[in-house]
Amino acid sequence: MMQRLLTLVLAPFFAGLMHCHAVQAQAQTGGPTPSPAGAAVYFIGLKDGDTLPTKTTLHFGLHGMGVAPAGSDRANSGHHHLIIDSPTPPLSSEIPNDFQHLHFGAGQTEAEISLTPGEHTLQLVFGDKNHVPHSPPVISEQIKVKVTDQTAPAVAQAPPAAVQATAGGRRPSPKDAKVYFIYPKNGSYISPNPVIRFGLLNMGVAPAGYDKPNTGHHHLLVDAELPPLDQPIPNDFNHLHFGAGQTEAKITLPVGQHKLRLLFADFAHVPQDPAVFSDVINVTVTESGQPPRKRSKYRHRTWRSYGY
Repeated sequence: MMQRLLTLVLAPFFAGLMHCHAVQAQAQTGGPTPSPAGAAVYFIGLKDGDTLPTKTTLHFGLHGMGVAPAGSDRANSGHHHLIIDSPTPPLSSEIPNDFQHLHFGAGQTEAEISLTPGEHTLQLVFGDKNHVPHSPPVISEQIKVKVTDQTAPAVAQAPPAAVQATAGGRRPSPKDAKVYFIYPKNGSYISPNPVIRFGLLNMGVAPAGYDKPNTGHHHLLVDAELPPLDQPIPNDFNHLHFGAGQTEAKITLPVGQHKLRLLFADFAHVPQDPAVFSDVINVTVTESGQPPRKRSKYRHRTWRSYGY
């Protein structure tokens, strides 16, 4: 009798303990790329509860691993991803590239971002050459910050490369340079997770940080007007950077109508002179990626309509 009573009392405890171990094991499951023991990623000079201006520079800290651009298959290395106002993404698949998941595939260890006034959550997730978290995953704690509409502190300055580029003048673009959408086209219906393909004529693609003549990298403007063309392009929900030199990218868009534009820029994210940007295209996002089905005009006719 006593043994049965102990079994009934302890069974829920052991079940809960096994569930915790299962959750912990699942949380430690990442992609195929291993991470070394003790690796950690964190925010430098920023902690939970801090107050930030709407435009600020975040600094990324890394311990026990090295930073390498996306696509670079070096052991114990990867690049940063910033998660804004979103739960930790699935840790065994590619990190999304959208308004709330910012990629820094050129190997950046800091970034100037813009946030709306109010409360926000921030988290860093380190990813391998294919933007997949390592195993075990290297992620920071999610912190909450309060953003107020105030002047940024002296430490929150634009990256040095961007300052030099602006001070030294915009890089020239060659004659007849052109950037355009290969996919989608204006008026297209697309899915919520389309692969956007970028086209370029008379210029070359190079990762951010590489100052080579007549080269640069793509930026996708989503529902946004052209930013100031003599300054670094913002890095936020509406201005997606592809600093690793990508010529296509899978993004996430809410269902509805959206305006898209491509803007090319130099090693410091500053548009060339003259600026190289595409026409605005209008797309409609549907769950199926297809136009809504039209209702037949005969659908609601009755037998009486036909004279019976």
